[in-house]
Amino acid sequence: MEMSRTDGRMEGWLYTIRHNRFGLQFSRKRYFLLLDNNLKSFRSVPSDHNEEPDRRASLDCCIRVTDNGRESFHRKILFIFTLYNTSNHLDQLKLGASSPEEAAKWIRSLQDASQKGFPFPDCEFVSHAQKGLVKLDLSKRTRRKVSVDWTNYSSLNVETIAPDVIAPSPWKIFGCQNGLRLFKEAKDWDSRGKHWDDHPAVMAVGVIDGTSEDIFNTLMSLDPLRSEWDFCFYKGSVVEHLDGHTDIINVQLYSDWLPWGMNRRDLLLRRYWRREEDGTYVILCHSVYHKKCPPRRGYVRACVKSGGYVVAPVSKGKQSLVKHMVAIDWRSWNLYMRPSSSRSITIRVVERLAALREMFKAKQGHGFAEFVSGEFLETKSCLSKVNIRPLITEAKRVDLELVKADEMEKPSSARHSLMDLNNVSDEFFDVPEPSEFDSLIDNSPFSQGHSQLKIPSPAGIVKKLQDLANNKKGYMDLQEVGMDDKSTFFYGATLQKDPNLTMPCSWATADPSTFLIRGENYLKDRQKVKANETLMQMIGADWISSNKREDDLGGRLGGLVQEYAAKGGPEFFFIVNMQVPGSAMYSLALYYMLKTPLEEHPLIESFVNGDDAYRNSRFKLIPHISKGSWIVKQSVGKKACLVGQALEVRYTRGKNYLELDVDVGSSTVARGVTNLVLGYLTNLVIEMAFLIQANTENELPELLLGTCRLNYLDVSKSVQER
Repeated sequence: MEMSRTDGRMEGWLYTIRHNRFGLQFSRKRYFLLLDNNLKSFRSVPSDHNEEPDRRASLDCCIRVTDNGRESFHRKILFIFTLYNTSNHLDQLKLGASSPEEAAKWIRSLQDASQKGFPFPDCEFVSHAQKGLVKLDLSKRTRRKVSVDWTNYSSLNVETIAPDVIAPSPWKIFGCQNGLRLFKEAKDWDSRGKHWDDHPAVMAVGVIDGTSEDIFNTLMSLDPLRSEWDFCFYKGSVVEHLDGHTDIINVQLYSDWLPWGMNRRDLLLRRYWRREEDGTYVILCHSVYHKKCPPRRGYVRACVKSGGYVVAPVSKGKQSLVKHMVAIDWRSWNLYMRPSSSRSITIRVVERLAALREMFKAKQGHGFAEFVSGEFLETKSCLSKVNIRPLITEAKRVDLELVKADEMEKPSSARHSLMDLNNVSDEFFDVPEPSEFDSLIDNSPFSQGHSQLKIPSPAGIVKKLQDLANNKKGYMDLQEVGMDDKSTFFYGATLQKDPNLTMPCSWATADPSTFLIRGENYLKDRQKVKANETLMQMIGADWISSNKREDDLGGRLGGLVQEYAAKGGPEFFFIVNMQVPGSAMYSLALYYMLKTPLEEHPLIESFVNGDDAYRNSRFKLIPHISKGSWIVKQSVGKKACLVGQALEVRYTRGKNYLELDVDVGSSTVARGVTNLVLGYLTNLVIEMAFLIQANTENELPELLLGTCRLNYLDVSKSVQER
């Protein structure tokens, strides 16, 4: 799909995603133009710059953009992202691009436009129903300057994707074969990497002549064409599509490459993917159990402890550095297969990366052009055949005139900027794909619109109703554990401290020198330096489970913060409450104390007393998994993140504290990472650092607010909120 981007301008074809009156999603193709902070929609490519759009919306700092991943619409894979108004979540616009790179460019352009847009977030949107336009009426409210400091804002998005954590690599090379370097994951005590586990983690690394996007598409495909390079693959399908970044897949393996006499194997995997800012694609998977796909007869189900791919662009995007890692238990009898034999099978699996490289070389840098048309269809081989009696035998004909009447009856004041781009009548007009023009008899807009009108089938409606009624998770991580009830507690002290780092389910402070922050001359040399100290002292932590969000822990009576407030001292508290969705809503609250008056620290004071837009543009988190599985380390990463730009944060300003309630479940990407981390939680040591980003010379160098080290957390030991 053609798309162009210049400074302050972005244009190209996108798909609007809406729900019809039956509750089913449909997509419509539109040409979008983003100029400065104005987003315009056309039914065709505009002939000149003065052409009036069908729809129009203005973006400001209240508009957020979220990445929803990939979804299937009428056998076409789209990469979805949503614009929504933080002050009104009903005011949103869901769009889809035909490739992940297009989606990434649109997301970045829309984020930049909303942050640099006109500073009038409180102005009202007024619709003009006759022309279908939205314009801003600034007369009802006075213009107010937003407190966001966009000085050097461009620097926020041009940082290199180098890690912000100093940590040794656990991978030790043990060989080179078929042009691939082969590594094994060494234990902390095995510095030379000579010890081999029964089920070792093995990684192959090679360079492929192809773009990271093409390689990503090829790796995600479960089409029979996959057998052109994957000699292990026999058949694959999607069991359940969880969200745009996560699904459950079943893969059957060929048996002819396995040792003689070894039964056929299959895999049931939870697969997660994401795209990094620099164009790197990460695909991670591990074994799960799913009630719809039990072990099949004639197959032994192997267990993938961790596995996946990392595809990073090199040579200006013309080539890609690909890493393929697997740690797998083949579920064989020890008497039949020695550990060395099992290890050799795992090494053989990662060597298929060489076959992928040769296929791309033969295809001159291109993999499969498109996804499988039926990739998101349910797995016929896993699901038992169920006869569903249709509840609806005949779909009523939709009256186009009635739809138009309903649209005209809507009061203009009830319609908002983004929602206006979602006009109901759009359901009956779509832009045909280039391949469809040959089949159309009449190319007029009227005939094109009717050629796309499709009434949903009764079976489809029934399926949609069943999906809405069934909200329970249909799969279970093999590492998932339960949760016990606990008694009442003291806020700020439910997670015990262990400075010796030996006690499970405890906290301590992490070494500040582990983390890299912006140096004094960062605006000139873009160099980061080791942190030396923290401004605040960590004094407590909470590990709480509840059936709802637990906000404003600092304001609760009987807690640590209120105890200090009663004494009337100068101490100020900074609370980071990470709200993690799982089988329950878990709250990991970290308490930091500033002993000196707040006025002595201008940057912290401006953050504490600033508005939410300013806070969202400055608060930064640096994560680090110091001990744990490769799949978790890869999913979390070691790069600093502006939390308020990626997740929803609620700020509570108390008399002697500021609390940040971070909703981890507000992002599809973050939710996928969280679900993966929870499965391995009892085997992880998690380190984090928090800081306020410095954007000007006066604010540099950066200083860490505080650090933490979480040792082997356990959800069963979380304290239950009653």
